Amino acid sequence: MATRSEPRLRVIWTDPVTGRRGYAVIDRMVNGLAGGGTRMRSGVTLDEVERLARTMSYKNGAFNLPGGGAKGGVDIDPHDPEARALLSRYVRAMTPLYRAGWGTAEDLGVTQELLNEVFAEHGLGLTVQAMLDRSGDAAAAGARVTRALAIKVEGIGLADCIGGYGVAEAAAACAQYKGWDLNGMRAVIQGFGSMGGSSARYLARLGSKIVGVADVNGTITNPDGLDVERLLASRSSFGEIDRAALGPNDRQGPRESWLDIDADMLVPAAVGDVLTGANADRVRARMVVEAANIPTTDEAQERLVERGVVVIPDYVANGGANAWWWWTLLGVIEADAAQSFQMVSQVMRDTVKGMLERADRQGISPRQAADELSMHNLDELAARLGEEASGASLEPVTT
Repeated sequence: MATRSEPRLRVIWTDPVTGRRGYAVIDRMVNGLAGGGTRMRSGVTLDEVERLARTMSYKNGAFNLPGGGAKGGVDIDPHDPEARALLSRYVRAMTPLYRAGWGTAEDLGVTQELLNEVFAEHGLGLTVQAMLDRSGDAAAAGARVTRALAIKVEGIGLADCIGGYGVAEAAAACAQYKGWDLNGMRAVIQGFGSMGGSSARYLARLGSKIVGVADVNGTITNPDGLDVERLLASRSSFGEIDRAALGPNDRQGPRESWLDIDADMLVPAAVGDVLTGANADRVRARMVVEAANIPTTDEAQERLVERGVVVIPDYVANGGANAWWWWTLLGVIEADAAQSFQMVSQVMRDTVKGMLERADRQGISPRQAADELSMHNLDELAARLGEEASGASLEPVTT
């Protein structure tokens, strides 16, 4: 099995106005394409962006999506008054990469709506224009994506909730495989942005009891279950819950106390490296579903596996949103919420089941099994389509 020890391209950009840094990494390409979101976070590093780009390669491979992995990052707090202008300058500077094959989308600190606005300002088309141009019919693919981005599901954009729906389906697939009853399982969600909030919503609808959520301002707990819809209605665009909306039996605690809540399932859905070797033994859950990118360090992964905790890897658990983008632009699905949910459910459940079966059969961790499957799929795609742009249009790949 071929692997890449070095990324295809690393870019370090210095903003001429503020002196702040931005980064872009292309991990690998398939048919001249690489996909991965753009984040804004104070303290983001080149190493972080590079790890995330590699994760995107695994994510595409896991779902047989015909593109390599990439990632962008801008070192600024999204609340900073300078954030939008900085993002705009970063996007302008990265234009050659977008035109050369990088398709991007929302990520931590950056909404899809904001990214769409900035791309439009610079005349760059859609944020996934590189994929559209290779789709065989860019106009039709662009129209599908535009229609899909306009779909609202109970007041939330489909693009902002399909990823969390996939997380819930991944949890359901794991529970089914293990013979556990998801109904009544107590879950704690760390992070309440688009991924964390929608994960909470759809886990609750599958019967899980959301007993704790954490945002940047602390934790909110209720052993009888939180009113997820009430919290979602109070949420800011940055995933912050209005404490005035809490129920009479909801309790507040410090942000770091999310690991102390008694739960069967943990869903880290915010920043990376929140589960480490230092705190892995505090995990009480039997299942960790990684909704965030790289929320668990290698040391923590090993410790959790030793303790018998099942960890569903990030690029599998949160891969529904990325797959939805590809399926929509390739015409595998139409711009339709019901069809989108059905496809994510089917493919997520099959993928998680196959990963867990392989792990048990070989006596390896779920992440090792997923790594093997993902790279096998991506290497086969690269062999068929080439790494450089071949001029061939993309086509749906059977998952």
